[in-house]
Order: sequence, then structure tokens, then C-alpha cells
Amino acid sequence: MTRSLFVTGTDTGVGKTRIAVALCGALAARGKRVAAMKPVASGCIRTPDGLRNEDALALLSAMTVRARYSEVNPYAFEPAIAPHIAAEEAGIAIDFAVLDRAYERLGLQSDILIVEGAGGWLAPLDASRGFADLAAHWQSGVILVVGLRLGCLNHALLTVESIARRGLNLRGWVANCIDPEFLRLTENVASLHSRIRAPCLGFFPFEPHASFESIAGGLAVDALQGAAELS
Repeated sequence: MTRSLFVTGTDTGVGKTRIAVALCGALAARGKRVAAMKPVASGCIRTPDGLRNEDALALLSAMTVRARYSEVNPYAFEPAIAPHIAAEEAGIAIDFAVLDRAYERLGLQSDILIVEGAGGWLAPLDASRGFADLAAHWQSGVILVVGLRLGCLNHALLTVESIARRGLNLRGWVANCIDPEFLRLTENVASLHSRIRAPCLGFFPFEPHASFESIAGGLAVDALQGAAELS
């Protein structure tokens, strides 16, 4: 079975891509063959080669194996709206079999496959399925990026509970400050530590221009639950 880690977040705009890209770098630094995937993306731009998504391109550049863009991002939509609405407007049904083929091709080339979702954990993909169902379909380990701002405790704990209800393993979580004026930052992070049983893989202060290399250096990937499977 492909070893995969599904990077999700407490909401959109919480830093999933920067953590997913940094995770690729941190694992590559440990000698792993790393592939990455953004299965469904909206907010894409038109290029001579077709629609391209900034997050997917960042993941593609962070990989250590060769792959086509269409494998990294099988479904790309132009409007910067919820992916299931973008797909509906485009008249396209998101087919898990298409995603499976890309997932399997990337998995054959790599030791570990990093999959980044879109939006939050329960963001829909169609009328009945969402990104959480995709993670469960692939039985991925989950990495939760907590965007540190007002409301993050509720969002994080609801997400952790939903992950457990699906029988998936929360391998670790990351505290990423996205609000420079967030009051009681230390106390909120302490509350997360006391309530989330999975290891914290890193705390990142508000540094919007931090390099992926510095973030990768701050990720405690050796603390991942089930880390032996990645060795």
C-alpha cells in the first residue's frame, strides 16, 4: 500500500501548502523519494499549457520524483471558489477512479506521497463526498495544520474528532500563526497541546515570507506517529 500523508487544515488560508511543501523537503532531506499531489484545485490561472494552480506548482517543484502536472493536479478549475461548486459550474464530475490512477502512479515512484486537500477537512467534492472521504478512501495518515487565530480551538478539535470518527490516524499537527494580533497565543497553543494526543510537529510564528527551507528545518518529522513506516 502506498504510504501517504494527507495534509488538511482547520480552514482555508491556514498554511497547508507551505507545510506540505516543507514536509516534502524535510522528508527528502532524510533520503526519501517524495511525491506530492493536489487532487482537486480551484483558483487556477490560464497558461499556454492549460490551467495551473499555484499550490500544485509549489508541490511539483518540491517533489524528488518526475511527474506530469496532470498527475499532481488531476482536476483544475479557474474560479477561486469551493471546488465542488467550480466542478459543477464546469459540468465536470470528480471521478475518484481518475484520482486513484494519479495516486497510484505517483505512489509507484515514491517512498512517501504527500497529498494536500483544499479548504478544510470537510470541504465537499460533490453532492455526497468530500476531501475527508478521499483521505479515508486512501487510508492516509493525516497531518492537521491549525491556523492560529480566534476560533482555532473549536475548529481544530472538531477536525481531530472527525478524523478519529473515520478511523484515520492523525499522525501529527502543526501550529501556524496566521494572525499577528492573535491574543493569548501561548495559552491557545497550550490548550491545543493538552487536548490533541498526536505529536505537535512544529510551531511557526507569523512570518508570511519565511522560506520553505526554514519551515522544513522546523518540522519535527521524526515525531510522526508511525514514523517507523517512513524509515
